[in-house]
Amino acid sequence: MTAGTTCIMVLIGFAATALITYLIIPLLKKLHTGQNIREEGPQSHMAKAGTPSMGGFAFIIGTLIAMFVVHQVYNSNVAIIIAGFVLFALIGFCDDYLKVVKHQNEGLKVVPKFGMQFVVALAMAIYIAKFSGIGTQVFIPFAKVYVDFGGWFIPFIVFTLLAMVNAVNFTDGLDGLAAGTTAIVSLCMCTVAMATAASAAWEMINVSADSAAQAYTNMTDGGQFYAALLGACLGFLVFNHFPAKVFMGDTGSLALGGGITAAAIVMKMELLLPIVGLIYVLEVVSVIMQVCYFKATHGKRIFRMTPLHHHFQEGGMKETRVVFMFWTITLICCIIGRASVM
Repeated sequence: MTAGTTCIMVLIGFAATALITYLIIPLLKKLHTGQNIREEGPQSHMAKAGTPSMGGFAFIIGTLIAMFVVHQVYNSNVAIIIAGFVLFALIGFCDDYLKVVKHQNEGLKVVPKFGMQFVVALAMAIYIAKFSGIGTQVFIPFAKVYVDFGGWFIPFIVFTLLAMVNAVNFTDGLDGLAAGTTAIVSLCMCTVAMATAASAAWEMINVSADSAAQAYTNMTDGGQFYAALLGACLGFLVFNHFPAKVFMGDTGSLALGGGITAAAIVMKMELLLPIVGLIYVLEVVSVIMQVCYFKATHGKRIFRMTPLHHHFQEGGMKETRVVFMFWTITLICCIIGRASVM
């Protein structure tokens, strides 16, 4: 995995996504995919009603173009990453279709939506553990050791996929927030892959030459997906920054969550995600805390509004400032996360 190849993937992902987004916006408008704004959300968001949604298709296609034009390696690792990226996107599309085409504000009900996510996550976990050759070892940041999760690996992977997919979904609430945060996370994970591919192989050389080769391939495949996704997120941000001309919808946010998690699993860096993606974690935890506290106290709240980004908005902070603050926190977390593996 060379720096030159990585840069080419970033550039292709950027160019392809920017072009596709530019072309798809008029089509989304013609299809009347305007975003429905929740009445219980911030009043400032009412002005965004009608902005085309489902734009996530652009960076999904842009990422895949960069992967298949440059990477050109078709193995089980790539299959796992693309499956996580595309299958969760399809679930998001079902939700978006009901919201913006059928005008059902709730979209998919919680049970079928989570049920579909669970089935995909379980199928992926079983395949990864039993058939992929990746194994059941997980890298522990800071301790810098690999630990074999054994029988706990499958439930661990299911939990990780479901948690991160929904965490990224909650993060997609402000112009440029999810795309920008994911671009920073992708940059970090890409550099981790480039810096640790050789050392990961060296760690496994005592086991066997095949294990060492597999470790190197794992890092390379995951890292190059992150490179493609980095470029695609930046290309999408050209049109998604404030004031956004297009939203990614659940099609895009679930794809981002599934893709970054699947790539981290291939790299055995699942536990690095909560560190570099701390914003994702805080967003979903804020919702869980709010709901639990609201029910326990019969109507009281911890936050002004959730997910967390709305708490700051309701406190008077401008949307652009909230986004910039969350990007900055993500950058700091990525620096810490990268140090935890080196």
